[in-house]
Amino acid sequence: MGCVNNTKKADPAQGSITMNLYYTGTDGNAQRFMDEMESSGTADAIRAEEGNLRYEYFVSKDDPETVLLIDSWADQDALDAHHQTPMMETIAALREKYDLSMKAER
Repeated sequence: MGCVNNTKKADPAQGSITMNLYYTGTDGNAQRFMDEMESSGTADAIRAEEGNLRYEYFVSKDDPETVLLIDSWADQDALDAHHQTPMMETIAALREKYDLSMKAER
């Protein structure tokens, strides 16, 4: 399965933040979550947010029930602003719809 790449250059002096978010489910639900994030336009809307540097999904060959999202932001203010958008409610609803657990690493 391919990935969507929208990598933008970050200025290391600005203290960019990268989050690794692991979405885990059963019966292919994590991949269905990823597919719906893309097909609904939600992922593209997040990529278009001010300060977003990268929003890219990956599926592990060794663990196909887990999807990794690499989510990078220019700084803490950009990440905080993202957390205040309606897209966070959309993401939470999709996580619930697909019964996914989530683990975050900064």
